[in-house]
Amino acid sequence: MDRYTQNQLLDTVLAIAPALGITAEIEKRDVKVGDRRVDAFVRIGHGRHTRTYAVEVKKGLRPATLGAALHQIEQAGKPPLLITDYVTPPLADKLKARNIAFLDAAGNAYINQPPILVWIKGERPNEKTTTHKITGRAFQASGLKVLFALLCHPEWVAEPYREIARLAGVAHGTVGWVMADLPTLGFIAEINGERRLLQPELLLKRWAEAYARTLRPKLIMGRFQTDQTRWWANLNPAKYNLVFGGEVAAERLTQVLRPETVTFYGEKTDPRLLIEHKLQQDPDGPVEILQRFWAFPTAEKDTTPCPLIYADLLNIGDARCLEAADIIYERIIDGFKR
Repeated sequence: MDRYTQNQLLDTVLAIAPALGITAEIEKRDVKVGDRRVDAFVRIGHGRHTRTYAVEVKKGLRPATLGAALHQIEQAGKPPLLITDYVTPPLADKLKARNIAFLDAAGNAYINQPPILVWIKGERPNEKTTTHKITGRAFQASGLKVLFALLCHPEWVAEPYREIARLAGVAHGTVGWVMADLPTLGFIAEINGERRLLQPELLLKRWAEAYARTLRPKLIMGRFQTDQTRWWANLNPAKYNLVFGGEVAAERLTQVLRPETVTFYGEKTDPRLLIEHKLQQDPDGPVEILQRFWAFPTAEKDTTPCPLIYADLLNIGDARCLEAADIIYERIIDGFKR
C-alpha cells in the first residue's frame, strides 16, 4: 500500500472515532523508531483520559498477516493500534483476546483504555473498504521467489537477469517483470551504473506479509500430528532431505523458544519420517511439510534461511514467536548492513 493510500485509510478510520465516543488525533506520521518505522503515533482519548498508540495501517488484514503487522509496532515503546479497512468477527475476537486495540473503516473497534472501553464487532463493510490488492507483479507467487533470493543475497540484484533466474529457480521472464516493478516501488535504483537494493528492511516486511498470504498456502504438502514429545529435538532433517523452518529453526538459532509447531521444507514427504515418528495426517496438526521453493545453496545445514524463519514466525503470530522473530529480524538487518 502506497503512502497516499495509507494516509487516506488512516484519516478515514480516525474520522469515525467521534461516533464511537472517543477522540483520535494524529501526533506524527511515518515515525522512525530505531531501525524500524511505524505508520503513525495517534492519541486516543475521552476527556482528560488519553493514550498515545503506535499505529500500523494495514489494508486487508488477515490472520496470516497479523504477526507481520504487530511485529513493527510492538517494538515502538507504545501500545499497538491496528488501523484497517475491515476486521471480521473471528479476527476481532482474536485481537480482543490478545488485548490488541483496533479500529476499522466499517466501525468495528476495540479500545481497552480504562476508564474507556470500546468494543464493537459485526459491523459490515461496504464493498470499497474491503478491496485488497497488492499492486505490481513482484508480490505475486513467482515474484516472491525472486524477492526471497534477493533478501537472502542482496548483492545478487546486480547480476544479469538470467543468473538471478537460475539462482531463484524461476523463468527468465519472471525476473524481468519483477525487476521492472521494484524501481517503481522504491526497492531498486541504479547507482554508479550498478543496480542496488534499497530499503531492504521494508522489502523484508512486505515480502513476509505477501508470502504468508500468497505463496505459503500453495506450498503445504501435508499436516500431521503425533503423540511423541520433542521427537524432533535430536532429529537430523537431512536424513529425509528436509530442512527445519519456523519454530524449530528459530529455537536452534536463538535458544529462546520452546516450539509448539514443527515446520519442514523439502522436495517431497519421505515415508520414513512418518513411520519412524508416528506422524498421522491431521489437517490441523502441529507438524507441517512444505515444498521447498528456492534453488540456491544456503550456508545453513538444517534450517531455512533467516528471512523464511522470520516469515514463518510471523505467520504463527503469537507472543512467543514474535519475540523470537525480533531476534531473527535483528540478525537479518545486521546482515543487510555489512
